[in-house]
Parts: sequence; structure tokens; C-alpha cells
Amino acid sequence: MSRIRGHDSKPELALRRSLHRLGLRYKLHVKDLPGKPDLVFPRYKVVVFVHGCFWHRHQGCKIATTPKSNTQFWVEKFGKNVARDSRVTATLVELGWRVFVAWECDLAPSKLESTSNRLAAAIRETVGQPEQGVDVDSEHKLRPILEH
Repeated sequence: MSRIRGHDSKPELALRRSLHRLGLRYKLHVKDLPGKPDLVFPRYKVVVFVHGCFWHRHQGCKIATTPKSNTQFWVEKFGKNVARDSRVTATLVELGWRVFVAWECDLAPSKLESTSNRLAAAIRETVGQPEQGVDVDSEHKLRPILEH
């Protein structure tokens, strides 16, 4: 696990490049915010987390498997990750931020452009919207993530 990147992963870099091409400017890994979001859009009061499907347990994703050895350890580890994600999202929403999650499987080269376009449109539409968390899911929809 020590070789797992906390930031600057391939999916994160791909999303950053794509959103930058679409004209969005952001800050990276702002330490002052809970959970150190991967991308922060202060102008829109939006944060984006790029989640790996395996580590953050993307529901229904084939990447989100559980290892066959030491299963109990992994179940507990994944449970703590998901609980932390929920706490961080709730805290950010309480602070007035809109929270988006982009999943690793939706940032594959074949889906990157459509995911980036949907996310960019959603970010730009947030001005004046009530705060909530939103999941950019593989069904090409945006869903509030607090309803999971």
C-alpha cells in the first residue's frame, strides 16, 4: 500500500488536463479543506475528489473487488475508507461547498471526454445552487452522493 499514490494518479492527471482544456481553473490538494480535495474550484465553491474504484468501493463497478486473502482486513479497511469519505463530504457540505466525485472507471480514455464535459457543465451550473455532494457515475448521470 505504500506505493499507492495519494495524488497525481493517472486518472486524476487525465481529468485535470481535460478540465483545463475546457477552460476551468482550479487549485490542487488544498490542505485547509477537510479530506484535501484533489481539485478545488474556489470561484464556484466546488471540490472534486478523484476516487479509485477499488479503494473507495464504487458500487456496481467491476474494479471494486475484494481480495480473496486476508478478507477481514480488506473489508474493515474498505469500510473505514467509505466512512471517512462520507464524513469528509458531509463536513464540506456543512461548510458550504459542493462536492463532486469522479470515479476511476469513468476517467478511462474511452469515457474521459464525456465525463469531463458533464462535470464541467455541472461545476459551472453550481453558482447559486444549494450545497450538496454529487457523484459523477458510470451511467453518465450526476447524482447527489449523500443519497447512497
